[in-house]
Amino acid sequence: MARAGFKVFDSDMHCVEPPDLWERYIEPRYRERAPRSSEFAFRNALVYMELEQRLMPWFEPRGPDGRPLPAVLPPQLRAAVRQAAEQRPEARSLEAFQQARFSDFSRRGWSVETQLEAMETEGVDVTVVFPTSGLLALGVEELEPDFAGAVARAYNDWLHDYVRREPRRLLGAAMVAPHSVEEAVRETRRAVKELGFRAIFLRPNPVRGRQWYDPAYDALWETCTELGIPVVFHEGVGSHLPQAGSRFGGNIFLRHVACHSMEMMYAAMAFCGGGVLARHPELKVGLFEGNCSWVPWLLHRMDEHWEIEFGVSHRQIPEPPSHYFRRQCVVSVEADEDFVTHVVEHLGADNIVFSTDWPHPDSRYPRAVERFLEIPLPESAKRKLLWENCARFYGLAETEAR
Repeated sequence: MARAGFKVFDSDMHCVEPPDLWERYIEPRYRERAPRSSEFAFRNALVYMELEQRLMPWFEPRGPDGRPLPAVLPPQLRAAVRQAAEQRPEARSLEAFQQARFSDFSRRGWSVETQLEAMETEGVDVTVVFPTSGLLALGVEELEPDFAGAVARAYNDWLHDYVRREPRRLLGAAMVAPHSVEEAVRETRRAVKELGFRAIFLRPNPVRGRQWYDPAYDALWETCTELGIPVVFHEGVGSHLPQAGSRFGGNIFLRHVACHSMEMMYAAMAFCGGGVLARHPELKVGLFEGNCSWVPWLLHRMDEHWEIEFGVSHRQIPEPPSHYFRRQCVVSVEADEDFVTHVVEHLGADNIVFSTDWPHPDSRYPRAVERFLEIPLPESAKRKLLWENCARFYGLAETEAR
């Protein structure tokens, strides 16, 4: 398959997990505590999760008396808050928007077949599959490591059953829980060696105050390097973790505008300026669904600080942060992100990968690929962004792409 003569590797499509996924796949001892999405979110391909008596996305709702509600809620109050959120005008507007595009896929339960049909419509040859509500499945800081690990394993087992229906075109990215580095290492090995997945993904938010450049995570980065897989960071709004935009409280608009891109900036700073990539020169890092237009500015700012050794020495980080980004990182571009021309002009075309973000509300489906091809980039750059960079990043051999 090719669209206008271009092969397309979508770095980041999404499945839409059934609300009872974890009840069916999690280990029996955790079944009563299993995370659960909602029918409204499932029907409309939106993020939603109930986990450990908490709701996500959490936008600091208020009770009838106008006072902020506590994060931990009893079942009846959780149901009332969820139902009220689903009746808000913006939620109904979002539902109408999603159903106008995806009513058939939704009616068919977002099966593997619906994703493959969407890929045919867009002209996507291969993709890596990320979750929808599962983006919030580990979004509580206080989860015990054993339980967090079980949540990740359950999703990965379900995803394995999902992608094996068409393993040449649907590749898996494993959820791992940073609440325990040892557990994350074990699940990374299992996901690659037993499930055949091509990457791991993490939320970009720090857990329990531990930054990504903390040496405690070195074992995980070493494992990814040993296995030859990248680590991908992917945000989801409204978790119970430290998150960019949380200062905006109940302003959903501003929180969503802020969190995806700004959290990718934080991750880029931690890895390029925090010494992780200097210590792990073979590690590959993806910064997804946060746009790419910020990259030249952020690299320039980090390099300026590095140059004058502002709070960091050249002994700690021997090369400018931009060196490590160019060598080891990729960032995803949205289908209508016209500013990518400036990124290519300043950075080159080797560190950017394409994403449709199907089937989320900000996806440009069914014209995502078509819209991207309208951006005035050189043909050689389009080939890199649509295929070559992503195939290299995920380690897709040429023989597998045929």
